[in-house]
Amino acid sequence: MSTRPARGFTLIELMVSLTLLAILATVALPLTQLSKQRERERALQQALVQLRQGIDAYKQAVDEGRIARRLGDSGYPPTLAALVDGEKDLKDPLGARIYFLRRIPRDPLCDCPARSAADTWGRRSYASPPQEPREGADVFDVYSLSEGVGSNGQPYRDW
Repeated sequence: MSTRPARGFTLIELMVSLTLLAILATVALPLTQLSKQRERERALQQALVQLRQGIDAYKQAVDEGRIARRLGDSGYPPTLAALVDGEKDLKDPLGARIYFLRRIPRDPLCDCPARSAADTWGRRSYASPPQEPREGADVFDVYSLSEGVGSNGQPYRDW
């Protein structure tokens, strides 16, 4: 009668394997968090570019005489909603509307589902200084309301 050696893993082998898995998990977790942060930052950059292009297109349409300009107006949109709602094209004989955005993107850094997309952004009027942005009669620029700092060391508000 021959005796067979026992098959399976010893307790020490299992402990070594679990320790290696724990080390790999601790290395992978910060990488996934960094990846998520960069993805949100990329989404923030895209949303800012989209909004700013819409604001600039509105201003250009006013300067070209395609949108009515009231006396004393800066030529920038009165609200972010005006970019989506559109304005009557004065140069179109049929009176069609000019639209600048399909929708207002949400600030990806704002964890506030109860707010509307337009309310997730800080708005700077043409009359306010860049160092102290304030809302006013128009929307000259937008910025993130997040107090965080990006991976580039810049506060999100300054992007």
